Amino acid sequence: SHGNKEVFSCRGILLAVQWFWDRGHKDITVFVPSWRKEQPRPDVLITDQYILHDLEKKKILVFTPSRRVGGKRVVCYDDRFIVKLAHESDGIVVSNDTYRDLQNERPEWKKFIEERLLMYSFVNDKY
Repeated sequence: SHGNKEVFSCRGILLAVQWFWDRGHKDITVFVPSWRKEQPRPDVLITDQYILHDLEKKKILVFTPSRRVGGKRVVCYDDRFIVKLAHESDGIVVSNDTYRDLQNERPEWKKFIEERLLMYSFVNDKY
């Protein structure tokens, strides 16, 4: 949302990570689809892509798998990675997604998502 739905803003990810880091939270994991590592196209803009690589080196960011089959990109369902890790590590999920489909998938996830989903917004560069 930092890129106003016009670009994928890696700076927005960094601002969110920094906000939690500054408050003493050191066990932070960011999931991003691996195709975000690719060279940006005019229809899929991305800014400050180097931030993703820096966060990956610091073991804060994990790229979720994707591959090409018959010239088409096939991506995994990264929402499941997010909710599973947060549930198993007794963490929180920071997202504006309500994960409605995953709430219906597992009863224990429903309660977890209802209680541990933290939605957010940006005002310019303020998280």
